[in-house]
Amino acid sequence: MKAMVVRAPGGLERIEREDRPDPGQPGRGAIRVALHGGSINYHDLSVAKGLMKADDRRVLLADGAGLVEAVGEGVTEFRTGDMVVSCFFPDWQAGPARVGDFARTPGDGIDGFAQETVVLPATAFTHAPRGYDAVEAAAITTAGLTAWRALVSDGALKAGDTVLLLGTGGVSIWALQIARLFGARVAITSSSDAKLERAKAMGAEFTLNYKAEPEWGRRIRDWTGGAGVDHVVEVGGPGTLAQSIEAVRIGGHISLIGVLTGFSGEIPTGAFMTKQARLQGLIVGSRQQQQDFVRALEANDVRPVIDRRFALDDLADAFRYEEGAGHFGKIGVEW
Repeated sequence: MKAMVVRAPGGLERIEREDRPDPGQPGRGAIRVALHGGSINYHDLSVAKGLMKADDRRVLLADGAGLVEAVGEGVTEFRTGDMVVSCFFPDWQAGPARVGDFARTPGDGIDGFAQETVVLPATAFTHAPRGYDAVEAAAITTAGLTAWRALVSDGALKAGDTVLLLGTGGVSIWALQIARLFGARVAITSSSDAKLERAKAMGAEFTLNYKAEPEWGRRIRDWTGGAGVDHVVEVGGPGTLAQSIEAVRIGGHISLIGVLTGFSGEIPTGAFMTKQARLQGLIVGSRQQQQDFVRALEANDVRPVIDRRFALDDLADAFRYEEGAGHFGKIGVEW
């Protein structure tokens, strides 16, 4: 069985194909899944490059989807032939956040889904949205569910709300789709005018090139008539947080879901205090939240934006493409 692993201490040049034993048949409570697709995220890139330490020869990718080949005793939720998609936190089934590390996250603390077949507890998967192929399904696990939790589960998004999105990567484009689904108004930033035009075609009302206007927080606030936005999906971290605080309304909600500009930095605490905003860090979501997200996608016929697909053997090239930051939406891997 083929698997793509990274040798310690990490580096894209240290990603290798490895032949592994077939995992066999599922025991009680487990299912056997023939995987056919995955998607890559900044978290996966960090593991692959050794920025987040993982065991030697770790199988990569937190996101995976495929077809159920066999079900173990006691499994009633899935049947042979079902398309299923993985959970980022397989042990967090429902309820408030209980996980604060990646010890049980596939592709990090445990082996991921860059392989042909897995046998895992049925609770490590949900049904994929009807009609999705494996790459589309895998796109919901990390990026899609993060956007859903930020705006809906935690943010209580409603029609007429204003939402600020930073960049046009997987989380932000999912957030754009979710916001428009709920009837919210969206502002989005990027360094690429071409990407901003694509976002506008998807329903973004206000677009801004942050390279041309580095002090963009006030411009976003002006777009709302001076009040500020209700929600910010903050993917940048310390390099963008001050502008996000400038842009948010009094009592608004900032979801801190990314650290693209670094892991630490200064926060304008005075400005933040006067805004009386809620700054909430979050990491993906629970299995129950993923099931809620899947139902919403099915009910509204929403499909992910897949920028490009790579073969599994070309996984290192997929990561290099992500490093280049030229993508719009998600990057898929299929086999």
